[in-house]
Amino acid sequence: MSPDRTPIAAFHRLIPGIPAPERADRSALGGLPTRAFRYCDAVTTASGYGWHITAPLDFSLMWDGHEILWTCEELEHEWMPLGLGAVQYPHFRARFDEEVPEDIRGFSPPFLTGLPEPGVVQMWTGLFVRTAPGWSLLTRAPANLPGPAAYEQFEGIVEFDKWFGPLFTNIRMTRTDTPVQITQLRPILQVMPVPQFAYADAVMSASTTTDAFTQWGDAEWNAYRESVVIPASAEEHKPGHYAAEVRRQRRGQGCPFAAMAAAREAAPAV
Repeated sequence: MSPDRTPIAAFHRLIPGIPAPERADRSALGGLPTRAFRYCDAVTTASGYGWHITAPLDFSLMWDGHEILWTCEELEHEWMPLGLGAVQYPHFRARFDEEVPEDIRGFSPPFLTGLPEPGVVQMWTGLFVRTAPGWSLLTRAPANLPGPAAYEQFEGIVEFDKWFGPLFTNIRMTRTDTPVQITQLRPILQVMPVPQFAYADAVMSASTTTDAFTQWGDAEWNAYRESVVIPASAEEHKPGHYAAEVRRQRRGQGCPFAAMAAAREAAPAV
């Protein structure tokens, strides 16, 4: 990226030494079946879309049905109740107050926050984010990685171009009395850049539904022949037809930002 181009997403580490975000991996960290990785462009594109975010430290959570407990190696106690309060990243508050301007001292972001909803806790990644104008980040669990059995994560779209704030995830515990380990061996989040016009009301309302048998014409049936009949009728069926076609079209499109700009111009006014 040239120095004069604004990055789509700029990540800022407030907690020193935590892992930097990494480009998401098209193989889902090697977890995809070989056939999916070779032939399914839909799956590999989703797996590699955005950046992987790792938790700032290894820690554990447990929900007893009433309150959430947490622990990590730095704690002197085995388990500490979180309640509806908040806890700081170990030893971070003092370092924060040493480094920041005087009027900001005492305002370090919490690491874990208990929320009013049963079994829900908010975890700060240690990062702040700024996106380019007109861009948001979709935050979610990593795509196509097997999810943990004892918790799930909420998804959200944050307009970080308007709000320079902390990147966090909300975790909902789904089993009681079951310790959940969150480690740096696998990412906790995948954040995906989304142009804001893509989810504007005018765009979301611009969809149609047709009944194929009564409303399709030659164009639709010819497209059906290309995508279904011809590949299925070939003497030697080769998997990955969609993936090969998508890659061929990508090579002919040129700059993806030019295509996005054209799409924005074609979108209905909001």
